[in-house]
Amino acid sequence: MSRRVTIDDVAEKAGVSYQTVSRVINNRPDVSPATRRRVQNVILEMGYRPSRVARSLATARTATIGLMVPDIANPFFSDVARGVEQSAYDKGYSVLLCNTNEDLHREVEVLQMLDDKQVDGVIVCGLRQESAPLRDAMARFSAAVLVNRRLKIGPLPTVLIDDVRGGYLATRHLLRSGHRVIGYVAGPPTSYSGRRRAEGYRQAFAELGLLPQSGWTCHCLPIVEDGTVAVQQLIHQQPDITGLFCYNDLVAVGALRACAALGLRVPDDMAIVGYDDIQLAALMTPALTTCHIPRNDIGRLALDLLLRQINGSQENNTVIDIEPQLIIRESAPA
Repeated sequence: MSRRVTIDDVAEKAGVSYQTVSRVINNRPDVSPATRRRVQNVILEMGYRPSRVARSLATARTATIGLMVPDIANPFFSDVARGVEQSAYDKGYSVLLCNTNEDLHREVEVLQMLDDKQVDGVIVCGLRQESAPLRDAMARFSAAVLVNRRLKIGPLPTVLIDDVRGGYLATRHLLRSGHRVIGYVAGPPTSYSGRRRAEGYRQAFAELGLLPQSGWTCHCLPIVEDGTVAVQQLIHQQPDITGLFCYNDLVAVGALRACAALGLRVPDDMAIVGYDDIQLAALMTPALTTCHIPRNDIGRLALDLLLRQINGSQENNTVIDIEPQLIIRESAPA
């Protein structure tokens, strides 16, 4: 088994000091062009790769960030993660992706683990609840960014989706299509984004001088199976409902399944609007009307905010707002 090439090996073959090789690797300016080229050629020839461990000892950084999501099986979060990872890769960082399965206790444990791993910072997506242990775990990090969540631990850079606007656009579309009894399948009751979408839902009704009834709203986990069960129960309890605004596209797919099981035609008997515009939305029959969210962009923006913190930015109150766009398809035509 061949021995790993070290910085001393490169220095010896290039006929320079250890410190000179280090300056070349770290792109320091105090090296002559001829020496820089000679060292770079030796690095390529010998296949030398700088040790991340050595670099972290020298810089007090690990070039690693933590990314915590509540459900990696949800295409929304996998797309955000893809945006984070690609941007991190381009900038020389590795990503530790952690899935919490919507479990508050696991969220705290994951943050403690990432702190033990000495990551340079964390991006936290979609926290459902807030607790003292969670706030304490978040406070350990000198660099942290939230995605579509606010916490009461002081200002943190945040990428927020304008869910009030999204809820308004979805509900207004159904109202303009003539529906007046519109159900809201609201996701988990602890969801920050779900509550904001509910606010937009009510705003759209208020604009017409109307008030939705509390019985038109139900809650479920943001997955297909729970959406199916929740919508069947809602329609059974509120048979006059002719339109549904769903927390996300997975719940909307569940709504399509529920309508099929109940013998309801979409959109003739029931119009359905989803949220997120995941790839599956356009592939369904009928294709889903939904609110488009640029998920990869959210990941890239969150990573940029985090790296600014890691590099010393004190702009902790930065909030980037992402505005949803209504995409009209067959499940709720104009």
